[in-house]
Amino acid sequence: MIPGDDGAAARPVEARGGPSLVIRRRNESELDECVRVLAEVHRRDGYPMRWPASPVGWLAEPALFTAWVASLDGRLVGHVGLSRAEHGDTAAALYGEDAAMVSRLFVSPAARGHGTGTALLKVAVREARQNGLRPVLDVLATSVSAVALYERLGWRLLGTADRQWGPDQVVVRCYAAPA
Repeated sequence: MIPGDDGAAARPVEARGGPSLVIRRRNESELDECVRVLAEVHRRDGYPMRWPASPVGWLAEPALFTAWVASLDGRLVGHVGLSRAEHGDTAAALYGEDAAMVSRLFVSPAARGHGTGTALLKVAVREARQNGLRPVLDVLATSVSAVALYERLGWRLLGTADRQWGPDQVVVRCYAAPA
C-alpha cells in the first residue's frame, strides 16, 4: 500500500450510457473474479501475452502498491494496479526517478464502451501523483486498442524498445501520463 492510503472506499464514477460504474480498491476476496475477467480478456485480446502459471500471483505481484477494480451495475468488469518500478520496466527507465508503473489494466470485453478503462487509469494516475510519483507504463506495440486509449487520453510516448519477455522478443511502447 502507498503511505496515506485511505482504504477501500468505493468511488462512484459517472459512466457514459447510464450504467452505474464504481471504482474501488481491490480486496483479496475479489482475486478469483478478477482472474475470470482476465481470462475473458486473454481469450479475446491476447492480454496478457502469455497466460501466467499463477494468474492470482500475477495480479497480486509483490511490487504492487495497490490495485483497483471496476464494477458496472454491481458486476466486476475491470482492474488496474500501481507498482514500484522494477528492473525491466522500460518506461520507468526512460522516465527516471519517481516513476510508478501503471499495470495489469484490463476491462471485460462485454463491458467496454462505458469509460471503464479511462476511469481506472484516472484513479491510478491520481494515486501516483498524490504520492509524489509520475505514472508511466509499458504496452506491447501490437496492442493497438490499448495504444489508442493511452494516446486519446494524452499519454506521452517516451520511446519504444525491443524487450525479451520470457521466450518472446517484443516491441514495447513506453508512455508517461499527461502533465
